[in-house]
Amino acid sequence: MARVTQIPGAGSGRLQPAARPFPPGRYPVVVVGSGPGALQVAYALRRLGVEPAVLSGDDAPGGMFRHYPLFQRLITWSKAYPPGGPDGRLYYWHDWNSLIVDDPRERALLPEFMDGSSIFPSREEMARSLVAFAERTRLRVRYGVTWEGTRREAEGFTLLTSDGAYQARVLVFAVGMAQPWKAPIPGIEPVPHYVEAKPLAAYTGKRVLIIGKRNSAFELADALLPVARQLVLLSPRPPLLSLLHRSTAGVRARYAVPYEDHALGGNVFVLDAAVERVERTADGYRVHAQGTTRPGPLVLEREEAIVATGFAAPLGDLRALGVATFAQDRLPGLTPFWESATVPGIYFAGAASQGAVGLRKHGVPSNSGGIGGFRHNARVLARHLVETHFGQRLPRPTLHPEAVVPYLLGEATRASELWNQRSYLARVVAFDRERGITDEGILPLAWFVDAPGPDAVAIVLETDATGDHHPAVYVRRGGRVTEHVLPGDPLLTFERPDHHAQLADILRGLLA
Repeated sequence: MARVTQIPGAGSGRLQPAARPFPPGRYPVVVVGSGPGALQVAYALRRLGVEPAVLSGDDAPGGMFRHYPLFQRLITWSKAYPPGGPDGRLYYWHDWNSLIVDDPRERALLPEFMDGSSIFPSREEMARSLVAFAERTRLRVRYGVTWEGTRREAEGFTLLTSDGAYQARVLVFAVGMAQPWKAPIPGIEPVPHYVEAKPLAAYTGKRVLIIGKRNSAFELADALLPVARQLVLLSPRPPLLSLLHRSTAGVRARYAVPYEDHALGGNVFVLDAAVERVERTADGYRVHAQGTTRPGPLVLEREEAIVATGFAAPLGDLRALGVATFAQDRLPGLTPFWESATVPGIYFAGAASQGAVGLRKHGVPSNSGGIGGFRHNARVLARHLVETHFGQRLPRPTLHPEAVVPYLLGEATRASELWNQRSYLARVVAFDRERGITDEGILPLAWFVDAPGPDAVAIVLETDATGDHHPAVYVRRGGRVTEHVLPGDPLLTFERPDHHAQLADILRGLLA
């Protein structure tokens, strides 16, 4: 009789056979991980006819969402009643957490699993939706297998695991940003990292120092406000607030209350200072720092301290294989198609895909660190893999000349890929004398501006320093790329007559 196990949180209550697919052997692609990045790229590959072996050390889908954020709710929204409903192009712009399917019958949209009390899902709701996604799309994953080593071979790679060896032409690592990282500060080792924070009750009546000023630091501060006697957040630079920076890379508004307390003198102090060393004392910690915005020495003694300096991608032995890193060794250096810049054939999906930094127009980074962005990256990556490594030429729909302008403006108004990945992913249309006018799909903007090829146009959404959202158009003619900015719109609709007229003028000569 087959052994069975309950799939946690799937909502169906059914018992599923505990089958273990993908035994050791040779596969076209091996995907490492079972978080949202791994699930999305595996789904997209399978839909394109390439079945990857998906391996995970966990026992169910969900990745870090089974443990973090510590205080339950995510910082990205999923709205139950977006414009156009779940079938519209705009849907995923208003639901930043659901994975994308091609068949509506396979959808596991996150609002289905939320209790309606907030637009920000809890981590349990997020994990349940990922389990349901894997179940409804019939994605197979070999759980409980540990990645132990990697070898480069003549025709690809060998992945060494606790279950045996896997050979593949292509490896895709979707292992998240799951490795706790502490800044290299003398004496910081005994200070608990965010992942080691104590229960809230342990901080009652204590003065708490938090080293860091990103989202995890402000998440801690927000949770500690009701119990701590005093809070100090410390790092060299002022906090980057999403409201001011107009980017998801900043501290999100739902964690902004501690900053407001700092601004209004509420016994929360957000200080700009570089920590020089940390000393353990009988009563807690002594921190020596140098002010940056306001120069001068600073010595702080507090009963409790927590390190919130972020996470790194768990790269195993990939550095020894030649995979280059940056950002203090926390991220792999990637090409625009999320391939290792130094080891061809090794790709990354999920949160580590932020290693492909893009153009950073107006200082705004990609949204690749969150599901809202990297789910789109994964779909683009799957298309790239099947064409680059497996000899497929995917269909390119043709467009009539008079359809090009309304099509591009409709994408700027409704395509979630462009909204979620501003100045990063583009809709590309090519003009070729032999093939005609073809829709080349969604592609990385950083690739388009540098790549050779036929005359083409790419349209993206961007946000400038004033907060204006508007389309930007990149036109390649004769190998030279020029940039053109279209007007913004207060209601984010970019299909007005002036938009049509301006874009038609920009493309004059290409539409003949």
